[in-house]
Amino acid sequence: MPISRSAATPRRRFLRASAALGAAALPAARATGAEPALEVPAWTRTPGEPVLWHAYGQPDAHEAHVVRRTRGTAVLPGAASSLTPLQNLHGIITPTGLVFERHHAGIPQIDPAQHRLVVHGLVQRPLILSMDDLVRFPAVSRIHFLECSGNTGVEWRGAASTSIQQSHGLLSCCEWTGVRLSTILQEVGVDPAAAWVLAEGADGAAMSRSIPIAKAWEDALLVYAQNGEMLRPEHGYPLRLFLPGWEGNASIKWLRRLKLGAAPFMTREETSKYTDSLPDGKARQFTFTMEAKSVITYPAVDHRLRGRGYYEISGLAWTGQGRVKRVDVSTDGGASWREARLEGPVLDRALTRFRADWQWDGGPAVLQSRVTDETGYVQPTGRQLIAQRGLNSLYHYNAIQSWKVATDGSIANAQV
Repeated sequence: MPISRSAATPRRRFLRASAALGAAALPAARATGAEPALEVPAWTRTPGEPVLWHAYGQPDAHEAHVVRRTRGTAVLPGAASSLTPLQNLHGIITPTGLVFERHHAGIPQIDPAQHRLVVHGLVQRPLILSMDDLVRFPAVSRIHFLECSGNTGVEWRGAASTSIQQSHGLLSCCEWTGVRLSTILQEVGVDPAAAWVLAEGADGAAMSRSIPIAKAWEDALLVYAQNGEMLRPEHGYPLRLFLPGWEGNASIKWLRRLKLGAAPFMTREETSKYTDSLPDGKARQFTFTMEAKSVITYPAVDHRLRGRGYYEISGLAWTGQGRVKRVDVSTDGGASWREARLEGPVLDRALTRFRADWQWDGGPAVLQSRVTDETGYVQPTGRQLIAQRGLNSLYHYNAIQSWKVATDGSIANAQV
């Protein structure tokens, strides 16, 4: 639908004013209108690299700094995580080579010809399926975010991460291709008594989680491809479970077993791990859904403003409860808010890119974003979250993030 002249005028005026104010910071030749000298660079005077030089495409050498950063210990080298560099990404899709990882016992090297998925327990017809069997079933492709429940967990106690990659990097968004789990459940015939599914991985930790049968029927996927290619080993090759909108650890990688039962299986990963400690000594268990969250990715703690003038604020919003409805941004620490633009498509349980115009006057500022999802849930402040759940938790921290801009253009992590 075309934008009316009246609707477009305010933003055009804003951009024209920004351009005029920003001209003072431009080089003299451009500011005065003088014709700049345009040199012919060396790469224009020589033939380029042969087109078929690389069998598999790679980023340009000048982008070598855009990599995953790793967390781990020498004591348990197989238990580690790597973080997506959100500060360097554009759009909503995470390149496969930059998707975050979380491992509990290293990355198994699996021969897909020998890999099997067994489906048993409270079913009428137990099955053992090969990968050849699985890819014969009708396939679907879906774009969804994947987030570790520990993402931004360091913020619970006010830790000041010096990079958005450190604070928010356990987050990615991809196209996932595979078979609906409901299709396989129809094949095996589910016993009416079945209420939970045990999903078990083939890694050295035999990572296992109990999943409610309702989720299995609703939208769970048995995934074998990611962003158009087969899964990579670190992402679960040759088969993983994927549960849209739920904490990442429940989307079991290297999936080898699905057992249906009448009750949760109470595995190590849902008793000693992945529970939310509360102030009264109790803990929330099976808090699968990742609630609405957002973060400004530019300008952020990794960047430095080069001078007063126009900047486009950009960031990501997401919710495990459906679609993002609205994102508001603040440049004064939450004293005032204005609505940002959502860049389509706005998909179900996927990252949504938002943008807002900002004219920096060179003074101190505190940048924040706040998302509202289609259920009406509004992203809380850190104080609201701590008042409800205390300081003993680690998982499911989704509070508003603040970036404090100093007069010299430097940006720091701050909690307001």
